[in-house]
Amino acid sequence: MNQIMFVTLSAQNEIASYSIDSSGGVITEIGRIPVTGRPAPLTVDVENNVLYVGRRDIPLVSSFKYDHLGRLSKLSDGPELQGDPCYISLDKSGRFLFGAYYNAGAASVHRVFEGNVEEELQWVKTGNGAHCIMTDSKNEYVLLPHIAGERGMNTIRLFNFKAENGALVDNDPNEFKQKVNRGPRHYVFHPNNRFVYFSNEQESSVTSYHYDCATGQISEIHTVTTLPRQYYGPNTCAQIRITPNGKYLYAPNRGNDSIAIFSVDETTGELVTVGRVRTEPTPRVLNIDLTGKYLYSAGLDSGYLSFFEILRDGNLNFVDRYHVGSEPMWVEIVNAEN
Repeated sequence: MNQIMFVTLSAQNEIASYSIDSSGGVITEIGRIPVTGRPAPLTVDVENNVLYVGRRDIPLVSSFKYDHLGRLSKLSDGPELQGDPCYISLDKSGRFLFGAYYNAGAASVHRVFEGNVEEELQWVKTGNGAHCIMTDSKNEYVLLPHIAGERGMNTIRLFNFKAENGALVDNDPNEFKQKVNRGPRHYVFHPNNRFVYFSNEQESSVTSYHYDCATGQISEIHTVTTLPRQYYGPNTCAQIRITPNGKYLYAPNRGNDSIAIFSVDETTGELVTVGRVRTEPTPRVLNIDLTGKYLYSAGLDSGYLSFFEILRDGNLNFVDRYHVGSEPMWVEIVNAEN
C-alpha cells in the first residue's frame, strides 16, 4: 500500500505532503504547496484522488489533485462560503460536500463535479458551535454535534440525507440533547455501524452510543473520562479516531497533552480504558494509518508530529517525532495507489 499523509499548516499557509514507509511507518517529506487563508480541515475523494481543503480566513473550499507520489496540483477554488468551515466531508457518492461552521452555527451542502466545488445547495442554521458533519456508512443519515457552552444548548442534531439531491432534512426526533458542559465535538462510527463514539470537548470524555442504522437515531450507552485521576488542570478534548478493525479508540487531551486509549467491546459498544500516553503540546489532531499499525499526533503549539506504533493490546509505543511547521490543523492519510 502506498500511503500518503497531508498536513495543513495554518500559520504557514501551507499543505505539507509525506510518504509513509510501508514497513515501519516512518514519514518522509515529499513537498509543500502554498494555500492562503489559514488552511485547516481536509477531506478526500479517494476514487478520484482529489484533496479538498477548507480555508478559514478566506471562507471557501479549494480542491487539489494528487498523484501516486503524493504531489499536489491545484484544481479550483469553490464559491465563497457563508462562514469559515471547521469541518468538511464528502457523502459516500462523492457528489456532495458537507461543511460544519462553529462560529456561524450552521451546516452547508455543496455540489461537487469532477473535483470542483460548485454552488451551495443548502445552508442550515443549526445552533452555536456546530463542529463535525458526515454521513453514516449507508449514506442515509447525518449527525451534527454542537459545543454551545454559554451561547446555547449542547446537542447532537440528527438529519436524514437525501442522496438523490443532496438535501439535509430533519430526522424525527431531530436532536439528542446533552447535559450542560459536555460539548460533543467530533465522532467516529464503529466499522460494524452499530455504535458511534463522540469526543466531548468540555467534559474531557468520550460517550458511546447505540446507532440505529435503520432510523439514524442514537441512544447513550455510557461515558468515560479521557483524563487520569490525578490531573486537575484545564483540559479540552479534540478529535477522535478508531482503528480499522474497530478494536481500539483514541482521543487526545489538550491540556494534559496526552492521548487516551480505549479498547472497544464490539458486542456492547462499551469502552474500557487501556491507558494514556504523553504526546505533543495541544494535540488538536491525530490520525491512524490505513493498516491500523501506526498513529500520528500533531501538536498545535509545538509544530511537531509524534509517531507511535499501535501495539497488539492497543497501547502506543513512541517511535519518533518530526517538525512539520506552525499550527498543524489536520492530518489526512490516503492510499495513493487508487
